[in-house]
Amino acid sequence: MGALLESSITSLPLLARGKVRDNYAVGDDRILMVASDRLSAFDVVMGEPIPGKGELLTRMALFWFDRLGHVVPHHLTGEDPVSVVGADERAQVVGRSMLVKRLKPLPVEAVVRGYLAGSGWKEYQENQAVCGVALPPGLRNAQKLPEPIFTPATKAEMGEHDENISFERMVQIIGRPLAEQVREVSIRLYREAADYALTKGIIIADTKFEFGLDEAGTLTLMDEVLTPDSSRYWPVESYAEGANPPSYDKQFVRDWLEQATVDGAPWNKQAPAPALPAEVVARTAQKYREALDRLTA
Repeated sequence: MGALLESSITSLPLLARGKVRDNYAVGDDRILMVASDRLSAFDVVMGEPIPGKGELLTRMALFWFDRLGHVVPHHLTGEDPVSVVGADERAQVVGRSMLVKRLKPLPVEAVVRGYLAGSGWKEYQENQAVCGVALPPGLRNAQKLPEPIFTPATKAEMGEHDENISFERMVQIIGRPLAEQVREVSIRLYREAADYALTKGIIIADTKFEFGLDEAGTLTLMDEVLTPDSSRYWPVESYAEGANPPSYDKQFVRDWLEQATVDGAPWNKQAPAPALPAEVVARTAQKYREALDRLTA
């Protein structure tokens, strides 16, 4: 099957289309998550798919769910996603889908940062803190932090930006016991994943986790986990403090969009996005595949 920009599973009710995933209801207790080949940059979904991206993301998420299952329960049911769709729909599902438990999602994202980068670096320059977490003076862009820090965010609607919040604001939203559990589990997940990735020549600079509660109130890891879409992956061999290292994600797309023009003017980062050149699409797909190959070699 070629690239999948949007799935069309008519045998199941569509719950939602996200930036990448299409979610379908399977009874009252399960969800079929189909990872499309869509790519978003600057919170705008591109019109061109990245061939193979959905399958690569799914394989990477399954790898991490399996490797980190001893830390916290996850949402996978263990059932074959192909078993819940019609015979004529299986090509859209095979290799790029997960059949998962239906949970009550927490309305916050659990962000862990091991390095100073992105919005964290920008905020640090202003007040030597990130999301209310004070940091030592004199740190440089892309520098490894003394310890990983937990910097939660609120979930944004499609097309909007997530908003960084303090831990105390998270406590107000979900309560202190649950907030502290999420923080502890998230930092442990990040540490174990980052330590493993380093043995494969990859730095995981930061990542975000999503959690939900099952019917018994058990904290459960959900959505995707530790993919280049939810994490900042850097190759060890090109890492240096003081500058943004090249990353295993959509950086080629972002870089191209930064210099792209629409009707002679710089793109305003609003939909619709300019059409991506074939070379940018191909190099982006190559980076996703290289990250998976390194991790699972």
